[in-house]
Amino acid sequence: MSAVIAMCLFSLSMSISPGPVNLTILSSGVNYGFKRSLPFVSGATIGFTILLAAVGLGLSRLVANAPLFYEMLQYAGAAYMGYIGWKILSARPDMGVREEGQPRLRQGFLMQWLNPKAWIACVSGVSAFGLDGSYAKLLVFICIYFVICYLSLAVWALAGSRLQFLAKVKNGMKALNLAMGGSLVIVAVYLLFSN
Repeated sequence: MSAVIAMCLFSLSMSISPGPVNLTILSSGVNYGFKRSLPFVSGATIGFTILLAAVGLGLSRLVANAPLFYEMLQYAGAAYMGYIGWKILSARPDMGVREEGQPRLRQGFLMQWLNPKAWIACVSGVSAFGLDGSYAKLLVFICIYFVICYLSLAVWALAGSRLQFLAKVKNGMKALNLAMGGSLVIVAVYLLFSN
């Protein structure tokens, strides 16, 4: 039972802590509301748990022998996060809901696979709980992580939807989009130059 509690706490701390996906969800919640943000939340959760399963089933051993993979991941992830950050930065601050700008399920899925934080969470979780050889424990961890990740990301969408009052404040949405998009661009630049 203590292993399950530890898995829950690990999943919660990694899922709820700020990161590129969480910032994108917060921004989506502000700009599109809670319900319209759920497809991105779903995609990010599904993408993460499939990545976790792949790492637990041996993907981490495969890519450990290819150091170029992590370097390519760093650049691809930085480019994608920079792109999403730019879209948020350049979003028009009016509250009119535009379907073309709304984050989608596939974007949430892809963002997790290009997110270094997600890879670190998967590799460290699988290693810390010794899940490399135990499919039953890996399945338990994946199920726990799915539920906690979904709820944690949904909290970010809900928090964003509660910030919609900024639409009524002069330049409130513009300031929020600049802060959220700018944060993602800064993370992308950091990833590019962190090695």
